Amino acid sequence: MRTLTLIPAYGRDYGSQKAVAADFAADKDFIVQDVSCRWDGKMVNRMEMRGHYNQAHIRYSRLTKLTVIKI
Repeated sequence: MRTLTLIPAYGRDYGSQKAVAADFAADKDFIVQDVSCRWDGKMVNRMEMRGHYNQAHIRYSRLTKLTVIKI
């Protein structure tokens, strides 16, 4: 299973998993935060990940919480 860790882009932050999932489904940009990935630090959205990754681990709430979203 291929997984990618992401954080919100453009200074966005979320207070709930539901808000994270809604923006991810709406193809909003997130920043890759995964040192094992050559795209570390680059922006990505759900459509760009489709076919390459099975799930996304997204940090939110000042990066203190984590949600897993299947792609």
